Amino acid sequence: MDAKPQLQAVLKNKVSMPVVGGILGAAALFGLINNSILMTDAGYTYVHQNNVTGELAVFNEPGIHLRMPFLSKITQYDQVITVSYGNTTGEDFYQRLPAIQVRFADTYIGQIPVTFRFKLSQDPQAIIKMHREFRNNNNLIDALLVKNARNVTVITATQYTGEEFFQGGLNQFKSKLGDQLRDGIYMTERRQVEVEQIDLAPVGINQTNPNQLQRTQQLVWKTVPVFDKQGSPKRQDNPLSQYGIAVTQVTIGDPKPEEQLDKLLSDKKRLVADRIRAIQEQETSKAQAETEQLRKEIQRTREVQDAQRNKELAIISQQKEVEVARQIAEREIVEVEKKKRLAEVEKEKELAIAEANLAIQKANSLSAEYEAKAILAKGRAEAEILKAKYDAYGANREVYLAELNRDVSTALYNNLKNYQVEMPKNYFGGGEGGKMTSNLDVITGLGALGLLEKSDKLAAKEK
Repeated sequence: MDAKPQLQAVLKNKVSMPVVGGILGAAALFGLINNSILMTDAGYTYVHQNNVTGELAVFNEPGIHLRMPFLSKITQYDQVITVSYGNTTGEDFYQRLPAIQVRFADTYIGQIPVTFRFKLSQDPQAIIKMHREFRNNNNLIDALLVKNARNVTVITATQYTGEEFFQGGLNQFKSKLGDQLRDGIYMTERRQVEVEQIDLAPVGINQTNPNQLQRTQQLVWKTVPVFDKQGSPKRQDNPLSQYGIAVTQVTIGDPKPEEQLDKLLSDKKRLVADRIRAIQEQETSKAQAETEQLRKEIQRTREVQDAQRNKELAIISQQKEVEVARQIAEREIVEVEKKKRLAEVEKEKELAIAEANLAIQKANSLSAEYEAKAILAKGRAEAEILKAKYDAYGANREVYLAELNRDVSTALYNNLKNYQVEMPKNYFGGGEGGKMTSNLDVITGLGALGLLEKSDKLAAKEK
């Protein structure tokens, strides 16, 4: 009984060892393949470090690449990096930095929320140089991008006073900040300069224009750029340019001044409001006085206009009567001229008709004359032709008579060729005065009729 379980355990161990070896081999093969292939994504730059040869390779585009398995290191960098100060809605830690605190030229302090957007270079050599110095993405952001952006923002703020910044200088500040980030910080010097301010003139009784502006000068210490001979600002070396990093966007939020500066701005705002109120009251009083004066002027002008209008209406009425009489006279003259002209037109029409009839009659007369001449000429010509014809017949009389006989014979032949003459078979006769004929005459007639009948019979037999 004890030997049988031991035999079964040995058989199980012999069967399970190949299966376990196969699984371990497959896992090792999968791990080898997985460490031999690098799959890159869009929006990231990968630096491949071969620990055997010490070579560095850069991959900027998505795809599949070969790598040294187990003896290589892959470092991933964001191609576009956003660094935000004062923005709490970001997803990464470097997008949740506090707003940058700056000190302006007049020693006032302010909090400026600003967002920077950087784009890494596509040049492999620049990427390799950046990787050698910063080693990973977080070090690049902390040691270079965050500190450089803060430094340029602080230095740019020293070129403005607090009042200048919060009273319309924000857009110019943004332009200078982006320019210095891209091309390098200005080389500056601190000196006392005059700042020109434009403000409303003080309210006074003799002031005619309450909105009049006046210029004031104020001396302040500022950091101003140093310019070269060509008038361009001198710059320090840009730490981003050696790595090919570009600044693509600078966005500034709502800056907040410190309490003293905010109170100063509020006091100025209140003073401006009081001044505007005083100007409005002064303007209201002045407007009321001017309105009353204008009302009197309007009344006087209205009365003058009414008198002038009445005078003009009387003149217009007289001119209207004169004009009506003139128009009536002109209309009568026109009617007379019209009748005269119609009579002339009628006479001209009759004259034209008479002239036309005369022309027609002349044309008819000429036509009849020429027609008579034509008939006469035709008759003469026909007479001469007929005379010549009969002269010719007279000269050839025998030939002409022969032709006439020929034509008569031809006509008779054509008309009588089918004509038959039948002899009478009966005889009726009598003498003159109703007398009976003699017997001899009767016998002679009957004999002639008998001869004719015989002749007909003979002719019929011959046929």
